Amino acid sequence: MRSLLIGLIVVCGLVASAIAQQAPTPRAPRNAAEFDELFRQVSNWGRWGKDDQLGSANLVTETKRRQAAALVKNGVSVSLAHNAITEKAADNPSPFEHTMNPGFFMDTYKVSYHGYAHSHIDALCHILYKDQTYNGYARADVNTEKGCTKLGIDNLKNGVVTRGILIDIPRLKNVPYLEPGTAIYIEDIEAWEKKAGVKVASGDAVFIRTGRWARREKLGPWNVAQSAAGVHASVAPWFKARGVAFAGSDAALDVTPSLVEGNNLPVHTLFINAMGIHLLDNQDLEALSATTAKLNRWEFMLTIAPVPVTGGTGFPLNALATF
Repeated sequence: MRSLLIGLIVVCGLVASAIAQQAPTPRAPRNAAEFDELFRQVSNWGRWGKDDQLGSANLVTETKRRQAAALVKNGVSVSLAHNAITEKAADNPSPFEHTMNPGFFMDTYKVSYHGYAHSHIDALCHILYKDQTYNGYARADVNTEKGCTKLGIDNLKNGVVTRGILIDIPRLKNVPYLEPGTAIYIEDIEAWEKKAGVKVASGDAVFIRTGRWARREKLGPWNVAQSAAGVHASVAPWFKARGVAFAGSDAALDVTPSLVEGNNLPVHTLFINAMGIHLLDNQDLEALSATTAKLNRWEFMLTIAPVPVTGGTGFPLNALATF
């Protein structure tokens, strides 16, 4: 009996040890102090001058545009926008409204596009941190009733043409979609680079597919604000080192819960506010995933052309990938 008891203790100890080894170690930033340190590390404030309005979009040079245009070989074009959702749902508290004007072939659109339902782009004035925007502008100097006095979406009036790259994490892991709450780390992104034979470079626009829309199609909507697959804040230095100009995903890029105590959207804050990277939220990457797999091409020419609303914090967007 004694030997049996000792054996059980040993087995339990081994099991506990194995579980401990498999459990992921929390990564920095884990709290406010570590987040502040990371913010300072990746900050691009002043990099392109004290009056800069473009942030990392400055990395999209004339040479980069020509390189992106040279990627068009097949003539295939794919939309990255999800069709407007007009039904209220757990992930869509503010449905898109489309009203026909009686007696005329004219209509009215109304949408509160920030959130987790509508495909859109965030301007650099969209996120504040410690009462400042990207490049250190004070809230009082930027935020007005008529819109942002600086960093508005109108700064992208000339549009964006650059190389886009799809990072397809469900395809990497051989699953149809990631479960909500799944965190994506640098090693996942680099594993995809190796698998796909691509490498993220300066001026690129990077799209992270989690399979959010595929999961929604199969299981129905859920509260994405509370639970979503996405990247962990620890990826920020990698994105800065690679010179990423734009970033997007099929949700809001952040893993939710964020795993950073007291900060619900640390990736949004680091990318927009610290690095000056415009984010493309709620992109529908399912057709893009299918097309890239069919062509075995994970890079494409990306075209972005938001309506230049003066001082706008962003705009609904139909981004296009052309192969």
